[in-house]
Amino acid sequence: MRRSTVSWAAALLTAPVLALLPAGVTASAVPAGSAHAVAVRGGASDGKVGDTVRLTGFKKGEALDVTVIKVVDPARAEDAYLVPSAGKHLAAVQFRLKNTGTALYKDSPSNGATVVDKQGQRFNSSLFPTRAGAEFPATVTVRPGGTALGFISFEVPNGTKIVAVQFAMDSGFADDVGEWSVP
Repeated sequence: MRRSTVSWAAALLTAPVLALLPAGVTASAVPAGSAHAVAVRGGASDGKVGDTVRLTGFKKGEALDVTVIKVVDPARAEDAYLVPSAGKHLAAVQFRLKNTGTALYKDSPSNGATVVDKQGQRFNSSLFPTRAGAEFPATVTVRPGGTALGFISFEVPNGTKIVAVQFAMDSGFADDVGEWSVP
């Protein structure tokens, strides 16, 4: 199911607010009603883990075939000093991004990824790397026809059951949002 996430106006109003966060502070949960909240309608999704979903961005020629390869939950922290706060744990999602468009893909995939729990709460990516596998770097560049593979980590409350993964191009502001159900 494809859904519209935000309008350009909302994106332009939200970006400056996020830029005002103090260094080292990230928003790990997206409250319902925020610019990034997307309703899960009846549990419907574009597919399940392992499926490929074609997504488009704002610019002409931007297109990706996005595959959620696997979800690792819980995922062990890579560094003993970079661990989630008390009452939380890490999860990691491996994505394959294949540039099927005619334009160069240059973006931060972790900005466009969220996980969703069974209550519908969304969680943005975390800066804590995991031992699940190689993480995407801060910026990923993929030429048309090329592919990138990497993990994105998330910090979620203990007891959380991840039921869906969502991804959108353009740092999460593209209207075309893919959603994969997690068994």
